[in-house]
Amino acid sequence: MDPAGATPRDGAADDVPISLPPEPPEVLTVLLVEDDDADALLVTDLLSRAGVRADMHRARRVTEALAILDDVRVDCLLLDLGLPDAVGLGALERVVAHVDGLPDPPAVVVLTGDAAAGAGAKAVAVGADDYLVKGEVDGDRLARALRYATLRRRSAVQQLALYRSEVRAAETMRLERALLPEAVVRDERISLMVGYLPGGNGLLGGDFFDAVERPDGSLMIVVGDVAGHGPDEAALGAAMRTAWRTLVLSGTHPGDILPLMERVLLPERQGPEVFVTLCQVVVTADRAAMDVYLAGHPLPLLVTRTDHGPRCTELTDAGRGRALGIPASGSWEASRVALPGSWTVVLFTDGLVEAKVTVDDDGSPTVPDARGRMPRLGVDGLRAVVAAELARGSHDVVPRVLRRVRTLHGGPLADDAALLLAGWDADGDAGPAERTSTLADSTEWDRA
Repeated sequence: MDPAGATPRDGAADDVPISLPPEPPEVLTVLLVEDDDADALLVTDLLSRAGVRADMHRARRVTEALAILDDVRVDCLLLDLGLPDAVGLGALERVVAHVDGLPDPPAVVVLTGDAAAGAGAKAVAVGADDYLVKGEVDGDRLARALRYATLRRRSAVQQLALYRSEVRAAETMRLERALLPEAVVRDERISLMVGYLPGGNGLLGGDFFDAVERPDGSLMIVVGDVAGHGPDEAALGAAMRTAWRTLVLSGTHPGDILPLMERVLLPERQGPEVFVTLCQVVVTADRAAMDVYLAGHPLPLLVTRTDHGPRCTELTDAGRGRALGIPASGSWEASRVALPGSWTVVLFTDGLVEAKVTVDDDGSPTVPDARGRMPRLGVDGLRAVVAAELARGSHDVVPRVLRRVRTLHGGPLADDAALLLAGWDADGDAGPAERTSTLADSTEWDRA
């Protein structure tokens, strides 16, 4: 309203994006901040005569009003500007500052005796949704002001939530690009299939992976996992992945990369309890062997061909070093593993092996143990899933493995899961190998 009490917005449909019925469908919760008992009684009477169903709360001071706002969800706050503990726009500023910090902020309508020119504009500039002058409003005008102010505030809150959602989506896309990079591998005979399955809330966590072919022809692969789950862990995972690629591209010796990554981690992490597990694999240029570096991470799997189909084994002879960021002694030494003519190495994060098995292969519910706990998939279970899916062919094998693990779990996994399959085929006439990158979508799978 303007200072004279006119309400140019009362009939302005352009300002109200939602078509309102004559009567609100719900009871409005109204907080009246007014120290004068007669004026408070008049406001209550005006709303009652206008047919407004209102759950009225009363405060005589700003401090009392702020305490009520912390305990009661209010749709609209009617504020007098002449109160015992605050006068003029100072009262409005205190209320608006508090309201803006609430999860569901109410509309703020000033109801005061000040009809000075420009007072309404100043109040709106400070943060009021409307400005009414006592003695110049009847019940219908007051009711319309409350309804419209409440709906305008709700619309603004929805628009803010939409904007924040769009910002989060854009940030997620940036994290996806950082966590799911395009591999730098020139050798077309190297197959590289990667996938990421977010945990239960659908947001990316701190799992990361990468692959780079060095100038000498050797292939370096990494899979890592930041302890915890959330945007901070995702950002740290992206930073660790970028640090790893930078070190590889700069020609750093593989044995020096993990100590340097720990030096990157320590000042970047949010607290001393945050650590990173990591598996780094270096495949020689002739593809006949690989060096495995472990930092508290699950051992990789090796898939080889047999007359009976793919055989998937765990590299149990690889040494295991401590996780990055753990305050303990120890270093990270390479374990040399001989490779056959054709092979596939499988790197993964623990979100896969920690999955619970709630149903068996034919869909029957799994029986919990004596303590009521469901069995975990474990490394043996993952080996069986990978071998079974590779037996059906390599096309889309990563999403098939992720989907199968999720099905056995009975729904979204509790933790993120990253999976990387890198392979070499000794048949030089096989043509370009398969390259895929998948951000699996549990929500879409739920609707399938």
